[in-house]
Amino acid sequence: MLREFKRPQKLMGNAFEITVVSDDEKLAQDHIDAAIAEIRRIEKLLTTFSDDSQTNLINRNAGIKPVQVDREIFDLIERSLRISRITDGYFDISYGGIDKSFWNFDREMKELPNPEKIKDHLKLVNYQNIILDRDSQTVFLKEKGMRIGFGGIGKGYAAEMAKRILQERNVHSGIVNASGDLTTWGNQADGKPWTVGIADPDNAKQPFSYMNITDMAVATSGNYEKFVVINGKKYSHTINPKTGMPVSGVKSVTIFCPNAEIADAMATPVSIMGIDAALGMINQINHLECIIIDDEDRIYSSQNINLK
Repeated sequence: MLREFKRPQKLMGNAFEITVVSDDEKLAQDHIDAAIAEIRRIEKLLTTFSDDSQTNLINRNAGIKPVQVDREIFDLIERSLRISRITDGYFDISYGGIDKSFWNFDREMKELPNPEKIKDHLKLVNYQNIILDRDSQTVFLKEKGMRIGFGGIGKGYAAEMAKRILQERNVHSGIVNASGDLTTWGNQADGKPWTVGIADPDNAKQPFSYMNITDMAVATSGNYEKFVVINGKKYSHTINPKTGMPVSGVKSVTIFCPNAEIADAMATPVSIMGIDAALGMINQINHLECIIIDDEDRIYSSQNINLK
């Protein structure tokens, strides 16, 4: 009899949960082990917390020389740059220069960082200064001090790759949930489609709507999980790469598309670029849908979404 086997696991600094549908518990646990091993492999590849990662090697040589990298990293950077172009730079993996140094969302912050200092660092955030050479498989950051990071796309990429491993192992149904960025395929053990709840930003435990999904990825970006309040104003942990300042005005964004990597990467720019511009962009891209909730609890959705 088919059953669902789930395992939560802390990976890439996030709470992952892997679900597989199987009639054999031992086999299911082996499958989950393989998926976890794949996510750990990707974490090693992408992390900036380990000195010998390729990401750090690229960053250390910023302004100095191109760095040869694995094809996998090269391709991921190439796809990231494509998303930067589509989103007019609102998605930018070179945000690493502003990320941690100014904004610390552990609720300890009492004042905004110095805007002049931010401006200075913003000069280093520009995806057009990430130079790729496909023939020699090298990555070069043009400006000294530039840094790249995969915080906006890495979880989705890992979820997608774990799903691929499971499918190669003939797992016909499952979910890889990367801390709210999830990818699904097949159906539940009882044959019904997977259902996903759209979180209510004011009550994360209580979804305001459910959607049936299969062979679909969902990513959510919300300011209700990590934020600081300074002088009575709430600032989200999502940083606008063009201003270096946190975003306000949008409470949450949920993206639906067949690929978890794209869903993950699109959630951030959609929450930054302004609701009209975001919906205009999403409506032009096939197989990409979104739901946006603003600070006044108004709900906006792209043209093919039918909320139950």
